[in-house]
Amino acid sequence: MKSAYELAMERLNKTAPATKLTAKQKAELAELDSRYAAKIAEREIALNGEIARIAGDYDKQEALREQLVNERRKLQSELEDKKERVRKAA
Repeated sequence: MKSAYELAMERLNKTAPATKLTAKQKAELAELDSRYAAKIAEREIALNGEIARIAGDYDKQEALREQLVNERRKLQSELEDKKERVRKAA
């Protein structure tokens, strides 16, 4: 007897079968992950340094924190778009 999970996975595979990635695609995805992790870390270090430098001005600090969140979100979105292009290039 199959569990509800197994039945759901069978239905999912019928409607949207999983695609197999080539070794080249896996390497490209790993490279993208690495590159974007470095970009995000670079922006975090720069903006956190700027936040620490303006220790007394809470309004500017909050603006920089919001900027950091927005930049991180933008970079994550770019990463997902590029990864999706690599996956569809099969």
